[in-house]
Amino acid sequence: MKKDELIESQINKLEEKFKNSGQDLSSYLDGLLYQKYLTYWDYIHLDTLLSLQAPKTYFPDEEIFIMYHQITELYFKLILHEQKQLVEDKSQDLHFFINKVSRINNYYKTLTSSFSIMIKGMDREQFLRYRMALLPASGFQSVQYRMIELYATSMENLIHRTERANFSHENTIEELYEHIYWKKGATDIVTGEKTLTLKQFEFRYTPRLLRIANQVKGKTIYSKYQDLPKKDKENKELIRVLKELDVNANINWPLMHMGSAYRYLGKDKAPVDATGGTNWKDYLPPSFQKIIFFPNLHSNKELTTWGKQWVEHIFNPENKA
Repeated sequence: MKKDELIESQINKLEEKFKNSGQDLSSYLDGLLYQKYLTYWDYIHLDTLLSLQAPKTYFPDEEIFIMYHQITELYFKLILHEQKQLVEDKSQDLHFFINKVSRINNYYKTLTSSFSIMIKGMDREQFLRYRMALLPASGFQSVQYRMIELYATSMENLIHRTERANFSHENTIEELYEHIYWKKGATDIVTGEKTLTLKQFEFRYTPRLLRIANQVKGKTIYSKYQDLPKKDKENKELIRVLKELDVNANINWPLMHMGSAYRYLGKDKAPVDATGGTNWKDYLPPSFQKIIFFPNLHSNKELTTWGKQWVEHIFNPENKA
């Protein structure tokens, strides 16, 4: 196609695109003519992004702490971006399903491999000091992390393991939410009193989380898998990536936090409380929580030993140096 013919073809396509917009094509072309050239820094809002770190103390490593958590939240947003497409998809296309779950796994792998920044990349003495200026803020309050769980699996799979047998899909979302596992991580074991960290989180996010949970009921990634034709449900690659997602989200990622908590909070004679008052030794280990998004994809042995080897590795005296 000659250059003039190509330009004419493109103009015809543009006219077709904009014919129902209420403006003729020449108006849009005028806008293109007067528009500034796009720059990289404007496109990603670089100046704004670099201004979002506001330490509360004068310890240099606090800025590392802030930036890493901001990076983490951006990866959570990427995971949610893929999850929402899966939940909203009506095609039940097997390749689409595998592709989206594979992307999520890649995000988790990056998160997990990057956590050495938290485990080895900060001075422990600085951390133990500046953390006191952050009370009662805590990574426990990451709403995106809770949203990821709601999009992934049925709410009854998120009930605390000590109460899970008492609930099923027949319970309302509101009933199930009251017994969701992470609430016990910020509740005083002796008094049953909620920490301020949990109270703040519930006040700000409970309506949103309940709305999302009701919206995705019967449409979670787990539900989508269960609704697939039998042949697709037995697809080995799909099963592999879903099991990998379970391990990434519910073993590898929590235990990176476990390693970090042990590095900064667990080396004294008595463990130091986390910034939000969460009991990290009971809350973080996957073998204690046994949160599993896709339970029917795992063998009985895998379910029984969920996360056990990782916990033994972390608590092994040879690994405490």
